[in-house]
Amino acid sequence: MSNLQEYFHTDWAAMTLHDWIGLTVTVGIFCLMVFAYVYVFHPKNKAKFESQRLEPIDADTEKANDRQI
Repeated sequence: MSNLQEYFHTDWAAMTLHDWIGLTVTVGIFCLMVFAYVYVFHPKNKAKFESQRLEPIDADTEKANDRQI
């Protein structure tokens, strides 16, 4: 084996339950992140997200105005 193949070699049979849980969680989060990026950056969703762009700022402004009264 070359050094690169030895570096990336995984002994699947020696993995413990915690290793499998960690692998599953990592792969699951990776898939969710890919889905989120594709969903957010897809051109057809641009109008939906642009309409909500200033919502946090508007909500803070409303709270500040309520406190002043």
